[in-house]
Amino acid sequence: MTVKENATGPIVVVRHGPVLEVRIARGKANAIDAATSRIMGNVFAGFRDDPVLRVAILTGSGDKFFCPGWDLKAAAEGEAPDSDYGVGGFGGLQELPGLNKPVICAVNGLAFGGGFEIMISCDIIIAAGHATFALPEINSGTVADAASIKLPRRIPYHVAMELLFTGRRIDATEAKHWGLVNEVVPAGRLMERARELAAQLAEGPPLVFAAIKEITRETAHLPVQQAFDMVTKRRLKTVDVLYSSEDQLEGARAFAEKRKPQWKGR
Repeated sequence: MTVKENATGPIVVVRHGPVLEVRIARGKANAIDAATSRIMGNVFAGFRDDPVLRVAILTGSGDKFFCPGWDLKAAAEGEAPDSDYGVGGFGGLQELPGLNKPVICAVNGLAFGGGFEIMISCDIIIAAGHATFALPEINSGTVADAASIKLPRRIPYHVAMELLFTGRRIDATEAKHWGLVNEVVPAGRLMERARELAAQLAEGPPLVFAAIKEITRETAHLPVQQAFDMVTKRRLKTVDVLYSSEDQLEGARAFAEKRKPQWKGR
C-alpha cells in the first residue's frame, strides 16, 4: 500500500511499504537552502530509525533538475555557507550518523555542486539519459568540500581532480564510463528502474546490509589487516549483531534446505 507522508512543501515523501521515496520539489530548480536541508535530515533520520523501512530512493521533481546544490538566492539574502544544515549535514545524507540502510539516487536531470555531492552520498546511482553532472564551485571561488573528500575515492584520481579543478560538465554516458553512476536508463524508465531495484533490496537481509555499510564506512581509512581485525573480532556493532542473529542461522538453513530465506532483521 502507498502512504503519502506529505504531498506539498520542498520535500515530498511517500512510503511504498518498506520503501521510502524522497523527492526534492523546491522551486523551479530544486535548489536547497538551510531550512530544506534540515527537513531532509529529519526525513532521512526517520528513515534510519524506522524498523519497517528498508530502502530509500532520492530523486528530484520535474525532468530538468535533480538538484543544483545550495540555493544562491538564499546566499544572496545572507544565508552563510556554514549555516545549520541539520542532523545530516547539507542535503540530509552526507553526515548523517548510523545510516545503515541502502539509499538509491535516481538522477532525473542536472546534478551540480551540492546536488552532485548529495548524489554521491547515496549507495547506488541510476541516471536518466539526459542527466548532466558538474562541480562548478571553482568558478565562484569556493570549494566543493564534500566532493573533494569523496570523489577521488570513487573514480580515478586524475579524472576527479580534473572535474574539481575545471568545473567541466559531463553527460550520463561519461559518468557511467568512469563508474560515477551504476546505470543509465531512458528518462521515462528512471523511477520504474529505481523501484525495481528498491524492491529487490527490500527483500534482502537488512542486518547484512547494515554490516556492509558500517564495514565500508568505518574501515575506509584503515590498513587492510586492521580492517580485518575490526570485522573478525566483532568490534563493529552491526557485525556483532549479525553474527549472533536469527537471520545468520536462517541464511544457512535456507541454503541447506534449498529454499528462499525469510529475513526477520533480528
